[in-house]
Amino acid sequence: MSFKQQLNDQFARLGKVLSNGRRLELLEHLAQGERSVDGLARVAGLSVANASQHLRRMQQAGLVVARREGKQVIYAIAADDVVELLDVFRRVGERHLAEVRQMVDAHLHEKDALEPVSAEELVERCRKGLVTLIDVRPEEEYEAGHIPGAMNVTIEDLERRMAELDPEREVIAYCRGPYCTFSFEAVARLREAGFRTRRLEPGFPEWKLAGLPISTEEKAAS
Repeated sequence: MSFKQQLNDQFARLGKVLSNGRRLELLEHLAQGERSVDGLARVAGLSVANASQHLRRMQQAGLVVARREGKQVIYAIAADDVVELLDVFRRVGERHLAEVRQMVDAHLHEKDALEPVSAEELVERCRKGLVTLIDVRPEEEYEAGHIPGAMNVTIEDLERRMAELDPEREVIAYCRGPYCTFSFEAVARLREAGFRTRRLEPGFPEWKLAGLPISTEEKAAS
């Protein structure tokens, strides 16, 4: 076997590890911040044993790293280029797989056909104080890292906390990534309540990957 063949076989190891939708989902959760096996199993709807098996496979391929904290095993994304790889998967899939385009159109674009806000536009609008920014991810993910100035308003709390939002300011919602349904749902509910609102085009991992500022300050009690 030639050197090139051996090298391509090694690259193919990554393809084998990533050829599982649950592993891609676990990586998406880890892109928000490090998490315990139990926590990952819970948010991904997997058994702890199943989640552990997937995580070990990804660790062997160098995509995630693990550390012990007492009795817990904590996993994290190995490096930012893993988040880049996930983004490439999404973009290539939407461009070349008709099934992906159909699913995105049916489940997401139907809920929000308006042009989302780019990261550059958001930076400028926040600088001028023109918008209210809300992070609709779970509290644990928000506290692991969020866009500075964002309020953490989860989907579960949205109805209760709408009174905290200024009806005169546009509301920008963001979540885990471009296909995260939380922001689509938040925008739909806010529009029904009469707010001017749009989604941020990237999610938190893409914002962080772009080198834009992030904060790890905990939210104020509500």
